[in-house]
Amino acid sequence: MTTEPPARSRYSGARVHLAHGRAHLRPRFAERLPDGWARGEFSVLSPGTERRHLAGPGRDAGYMNAGRAPGDGGGPEVWVLGPVPHGTVFDPAAPGVLTAPGTVPVTALGVARFQHIARLGLDRLPPAADLDLSVVIGSGPVALGCVLELHRRGADRITVVTGRRYPPIGRAPYVTLTEPEAARPAGLVIDTTGDVHRAVALTAPGGVLGLLGTPGPDAVLPARDVHRSGVTVVGMHELVPVPPGAYEAAFTGCAEWISAMVDPGLLAAWCRIVPGEKAPEVYALLNAPGRPADPVILFDWRTR
Repeated sequence: MTTEPPARSRYSGARVHLAHGRAHLRPRFAERLPDGWARGEFSVLSPGTERRHLAGPGRDAGYMNAGRAPGDGGGPEVWVLGPVPHGTVFDPAAPGVLTAPGTVPVTALGVARFQHIARLGLDRLPPAADLDLSVVIGSGPVALGCVLELHRRGADRITVVTGRRYPPIGRAPYVTLTEPEAARPAGLVIDTTGDVHRAVALTAPGGVLGLLGTPGPDAVLPARDVHRSGVTVVGMHELVPVPPGAYEAAFTGCAEWISAMVDPGLLAAWCRIVPGEKAPEVYALLNAPGRPADPVILFDWRTR
C-alpha cells in the first residue's frame, strides 16, 4: 500500500502555491480534462500540515482534493479524494486515492478524512485501553476526528483538553471541555497537538499515551518519567503499514458512518466551506492568534 502523493503526471493545475510564507492563487486549469480524470470540486485544508509547508521552501499547496468519478463498472457516481494539491484535476486510479459514495454530503466527506486518521491510529491501541475514560488533547480537526472515532467505538464520556474558548468540538453531546490547568490524569490520553510533555504529564501511571498528532522534529519524550510510571506509548501515524485495502476501506467506512449517524447541524458547525479564491486569506490566518475556529475547512473550486 502506498499513500504518497501520485506522481506529477497524475494531476495538473494546482490552484494554490506557497512561497515566502504566503499563499498565492493560480488560474483555473483550462486544458481539456484528460479521459477518466476527475476535476477537483472541493479540497480539504490540514492546518498543521500546511503551517509546516508555509514555513518551508516554495511548493504547491494541498492535502486532499475531492472530485467525482463513475463507480466501478459504470455504477453510480462516487467521490474520489486524492492526496494532490488544491483544486487540481487528477487521475482517480492513482495511488492513494480514496473513495466514498456519491450520496455522502461534502461536509461529511471533509470530517471523515480526519476521523479516518483516528480510526487507523486507534486500531493500534492495546486491548486493555479504556476508551470510555479517555482524554483527548486538542480541539482541531484531528481531535474532532478522534472524538468521533472514539464515540463510534462506544465511548460516551470523552474529555477534551483545550485552551480555546467555546470550540465547536464541544457541541458533541458526549464531550466535556476542560482547560489545561484543570485537567486530571487519565488511563488513556490521546494527543493531537504534538505537545508530548503535556501528554505524558496527563497520562496516569500504567496508562496508555497515544501520539496521534505529529510532534516537532526536536520533540523528545521524557523517557525517565515514562519508565517510572509504566506508561505505554503508542505511535498512531496513519501511514503505518496496514493490510492491502484496509486504508481505503477505513475511509469509506468513516464517510458512511458520519453521513448516517452525525446530525447535519453538527456537521455544519464543524465544517466550513470557503470559496477557493479566498484560500490566500485563510492561509494568512493559519499562524495568527485569531485563526479560524472551524475544525474542518473545505475550499470550493467549482466556480473559479
